[in-house]
Amino acid sequence: MATTAIHHQKHTSSSTKTIIIFLFFSTLIGIAFVAYNIFHASFSSTPISITTNIVVDNPNSTTHNENVVNNNNNNNVKEKISERFLSATFADLPAPQLNWEQMPTAPVPRLDGYSIQIDNLFYVFCGYANLDHVHSHVDVYDFKSNKWIEKFDTPKEMANSHLGIASDGRYIYIISGQKGTQCRGPTASAFVLDTKTKKWSDLPPLPFPRYAPATQLWRGRLHVMGGSKENRHTPGLDHWSLAVKDGKALEKQWRTEIPIPRGGPHRACIVVNDRLYVIGGQEVVALNFRTLQVVYGDVYMLDEEMKWKVLPPMPKPNSHIECAWKWSVIGKLPYRIKTTLAGYWDGWLYFTSGQRDRGPDNPQPRKVVGETWRTKLSLP
Repeated sequence: MATTAIHHQKHTSSSTKTIIIFLFFSTLIGIAFVAYNIFHASFSSTPISITTNIVVDNPNSTTHNENVVNNNNNNNVKEKISERFLSATFADLPAPQLNWEQMPTAPVPRLDGYSIQIDNLFYVFCGYANLDHVHSHVDVYDFKSNKWIEKFDTPKEMANSHLGIASDGRYIYIISGQKGTQCRGPTASAFVLDTKTKKWSDLPPLPFPRYAPATQLWRGRLHVMGGSKENRHTPGLDHWSLAVKDGKALEKQWRTEIPIPRGGPHRACIVVNDRLYVIGGQEVVALNFRTLQVVYGDVYMLDEEMKWKVLPPMPKPNSHIECAWKWSVIGKLPYRIKTTLAGYWDGWLYFTSGQRDRGPDNPQPRKVVGETWRTKLSLP
């Protein structure tokens, strides 16, 4: 009996160990399966673009080959080069080559700077030098003399990046944005610059702070739409307006308007034929425990009845385009660059500053630059 009991206990203990080991390995397999699906989905379920382009990750060569033959190997073994799949968001659109001429470099390099052109003067605001240093001043470029001619400070309370910006031809309105370095919080503060006197004045703050809201003057009111909310990721649908004239607010607080159909920061906002247009932009979405910046090409129009209409999208999704006015593919830049600032004067297209990538087959961010270029351009 004792021997039988001991044998039964050993058998039970052995069975228990077997079950535990089986459950342990089953759990590992389950975790691996879930991890695989998460990893696979994060790369295959991107809503940025349906189209993908295959390029070879070989920074030392401009030839795109799937395989490179190692001539020193007697077995003629092919060394396969890793391939990177780039969405159409990063791929260049077909465009003619333009003859670019390098002009005087900006006084400081800028990423996520902002600009307004008034006649021949190009006002360039704030921006990052790098993640640990932001600018708190304005540089002015004269298109007639082709020189950087002036520098003056912004108010201490004004944002340094992710601004909302608009102008009536003399006064420049700066609305909300990020105050400080890295990924700091936004401010609701608003200011106006008199470009004749170089004096700053306060405006009523926004009801809530926003990152990079679409901003434009329309029918005597300063409109501020969308942007990102205080947590930086949630797209704001809010739309506010403020009556202004000659750089002064005619009201003590912002008025709530019809919400924009789709929120998000870094969009172009223009007025054409008494219609207000909001173009492009981006938003941050959570995808399988990761965040993904989704760039879109949506175009919305606000008509005289204060109703939004959806228009055909841009040919290519784009964001960080707050300082743009008109879209068409006219040619290529001397190199790929983002958050650059552009102006047009006397038949010349200018751009300055921004952040370069690592090459035509690698969209990863590289150096922040302050170079200024121009090319002769005939617009229809």
